[in-house]
Amino acid sequence: MVSYKLIHPEDVHLTEGNRLDDDEDELMSQSEGASLLPRRLPCSVTTALLVIGCLLLLLCGGWLVGTMFWLHRPSNLLPHKHPPPASTKANTSEASSLFGEICALTPETWRFDCYPERGAVVTREMCEARNCCFIASETPPSGRNGIPWCFYPPDFPSYSVKSVNDTSLGQKATLVKDVKTYYPADIMTLELDVRYETDTRLRVRITDPSSSRYEVPISIPTVSKKAEHPDYTVELSRDRFGLIVRRISTGAVLLNTTVAPLLYADQFLQFSTSLPTEFIYGLGEHRSNFLHDVQWNTLTMWARDVPPMEKTNLYGVHPFYLAMEKEKNAHGFFLLNSNAMDVVLQPAPALTWRTIGGILDFYVFLGPEPGTVIEQYLDVIGRPAMPIYWALGYHLCRWGFNSSNSTWEVVKRMRNNGIPQDVQWNDIDYMDRVLDFTYDQTNFATLPAMVKDLHAHDQRYVMVIDAGISSVQTEGTYWPYDDGLKRGVFIKDTEGKTLIGKVWPGLTAYPDFSDNVTHEWWFENLKRFHDQVEFDGLWIDMNEPSNFVDGSTNGCPSNNLDNPPYTPGVLGGLLRAKTVCASAPQKQSTHYNLHSLYGLMEGEASANALRRILGKRPFVISRSTFPSQGMYTGHWLGDNRSQWQDLYTSIAGILTFNLLGIPLVGADICGFSEQPQEELCIRWTQLGAFYPFTRNHNAIDMKPQDPTAFSPLASTAMKKALLLRYSLFPLLYTLFHHAHAKGHTVARPLIFEFPKDTKTYKIDKQFLWGRSLLVTPVLEPAVDFVEGYFPEGLWYDYYTGDAINSTGEDIRLSAPLDKINLHLREGSIIPTQTPNLTLWVSSGQPLHMVSALSENGTACGDLFWDDGESLDTYENNQYAYIVFSVAQQTMTSQVLHNHLEATYITVQSASFYGVKEKPSKVQVNSKDVTFAYRSNKVLTVENLGLKLSQNFTISWN
Repeated sequence: MVSYKLIHPEDVHLTEGNRLDDDEDELMSQSEGASLLPRRLPCSVTTALLVIGCLLLLLCGGWLVGTMFWLHRPSNLLPHKHPPPASTKANTSEASSLFGEICALTPETWRFDCYPERGAVVTREMCEARNCCFIASETPPSGRNGIPWCFYPPDFPSYSVKSVNDTSLGQKATLVKDVKTYYPADIMTLELDVRYETDTRLRVRITDPSSSRYEVPISIPTVSKKAEHPDYTVELSRDRFGLIVRRISTGAVLLNTTVAPLLYADQFLQFSTSLPTEFIYGLGEHRSNFLHDVQWNTLTMWARDVPPMEKTNLYGVHPFYLAMEKEKNAHGFFLLNSNAMDVVLQPAPALTWRTIGGILDFYVFLGPEPGTVIEQYLDVIGRPAMPIYWALGYHLCRWGFNSSNSTWEVVKRMRNNGIPQDVQWNDIDYMDRVLDFTYDQTNFATLPAMVKDLHAHDQRYVMVIDAGISSVQTEGTYWPYDDGLKRGVFIKDTEGKTLIGKVWPGLTAYPDFSDNVTHEWWFENLKRFHDQVEFDGLWIDMNEPSNFVDGSTNGCPSNNLDNPPYTPGVLGGLLRAKTVCASAPQKQSTHYNLHSLYGLMEGEASANALRRILGKRPFVISRSTFPSQGMYTGHWLGDNRSQWQDLYTSIAGILTFNLLGIPLVGADICGFSEQPQEELCIRWTQLGAFYPFTRNHNAIDMKPQDPTAFSPLASTAMKKALLLRYSLFPLLYTLFHHAHAKGHTVARPLIFEFPKDTKTYKIDKQFLWGRSLLVTPVLEPAVDFVEGYFPEGLWYDYYTGDAINSTGEDIRLSAPLDKINLHLREGSIIPTQTPNLTLWVSSGQPLHMVSALSENGTACGDLFWDDGESLDTYENNQYAYIVFSVAQQTMTSQVLHNHLEATYITVQSASFYGVKEKPSKVQVNSKDVTFAYRSNKVLTVENLGLKLSQNFTISWN
């Protein structure tokens, strides 16, 4: 039964939560339940309260009671809009002093910024003009990376709840306020719509009932029936509006917006919430650790072309976070908003959303496991597409190949050295004068022949396409622009003229991908080019969209879209910095609203075009991304550097994007810019072999960094890592199936599999493939060992089967230059194959099954198999699915779904790690076979010749 009630703010009390063990308590936050402030008041605060109480008794008599308990957010604590009585100077001074004392009682960690404008030197006069508290501290003002000097008092004007009515999905309420705040166009009456969509998913919308506002134009599920048994309650603070969401099973507070006022103006929407702990993840795209820092950390979201760096808005926008609770459950929060925004983390812990448009439309996902939270999130935004099989091979690219022949030579060297490669790419070099949909007929004259040669060797070709279309070619000579101009596909300025910016080819126009006409134009251009060069996939770049001038060649108008009342902390300080004017009108709205959706919309147009052209699963890699992007494209982490720090931060990047529903993700192996270093490139290739998307790419004027460009020792080590990846293709392909069908992650943080082990909460130097394979890469120079954390249980060296029986500890592992450490988790079975130069060849090889037995001798695993490229094989039942299990000294293979694709695959051998005693005999389908047993408790059987499409057993005793 849904629990829903109105509460007075003073009913929201501070609570003392259950204590954790000492080591866990050190990790977890001190906030608990609905706490608005720390759970215990220090003696100094108590003394201050007594002093103020005495003063108040003398001044105001009975008014003392409400003031003493300002911590509980009474709605009318102090008057702000009206000045104190002017009857005596003493009264004014006393009231001002009293106000200052009350402000001083707000702990620093719970101060919510009332003057967030960047670069402003906040004075007391400026702050108090907003009716806010001012206390200068040693940290910089404005709180971008420090304690705010200007912050909201406990009774800052806010909304109150005037009426609540039941709906078919929950409740609607009217929110009103009487006093305007400091940003223009305050909306004084709002509608709150609370929807109990599922037992583990709550949706809340806060809108302007008198006027429609922009809403993000992505497809999200609709619900017709209210959840019957939700694991959450929703409470409303009546006099001063706030929303509190609790988990019924534990009482944990997942959302508490009573901690700061709601602001809802035309171009400034803000609300804050407490967080149950400081453990928060997601909030892409930013370069940071996997676990975000809550020490006054502002994450700005507005798609931007900039090499990855900390504290900067990057290519994509993903307003979703996953948070851990004290009880070690997880929940998620998604704000469906595409406008420029700041997300402020502070050590209370608390979080503030601050956006400059649209509506407040958000979801809370109850989990309770971290992986389940992601499944629930992807139920809303859409699950990732199943990639075409060769997308999971090794990709090679560089900016600066200069000719098709030089590109071709690298491919041939890779083949001659026996190094796996599935895909060859070209950057903008291949284009004629850097014009989209062209190729250089001189330097790349042999490009069509090269692509045919790739296809003859079961390899594929991908080239870059930029968003900007040259606008200065002679009329009649460049069809993409001429035809686009006739169809009106380009973004225009506010005067109705084609907006002109500047990118690689010079002056350019930008396709408006919010218009279906543009999608058709895009398809036709790709089709015309494919008739010349039979490419297999697309790399869509520069699609934030990027612009080498700010706004346009004519600048931008001086209006409230290009110069809003509040601008989040975007790099460059202006919305138009290195992109197009925010005021530019597009088909579905203004660029102000659609900017961060540009990459998503181009990605959808590109994926749909490839479906039509090739009739196969599309392969598209996009730089700019937004929620639901995984349905259309993968992503690479941008223009990184050849530095060890970039190697390390790439792990956080791939883990975060797996949370965000884009599992086909990787970083440029060996680094994009700066000269490659041999040792770094070896270690990066080893790690990159376990990126879900594996590409080596570097910049123009840098030395080559493909595996053949280094010493024989280095080349051999890189080859070994790539062959290892290819041997694990059946596992990786199955993981992508689960991502597509169920919303699972592929590259997975340890916290997802071990949420009860708080030591895993900060780990981003290791990760898992699925639940089974632990990857522990070397991330530092000049070492031949690596420290790895092993959660409690049995772990087996992937290569040898040697067991580690961990109690939850850091273990030092040998890591010579040609090795990356891999360990299998007990209870898992994975299928592998003999690797070859391409996945087309590898995927036809017999399987080798590796079983890592638990202490009680059990294990399980599975395999998804299809033709690797046809559209919608899972949806059309054109696949095979087999589950494997070990129990009571017997491995069983059970075919749950069979299709022709699996009939030609055989199981040739099997290894069992953790067989405690040497068997007296081994039987396959009840027939005796020869076997080998090693002293490290590894049992191996070979020459099986079992058909994957038929059930079988392997037993021993």
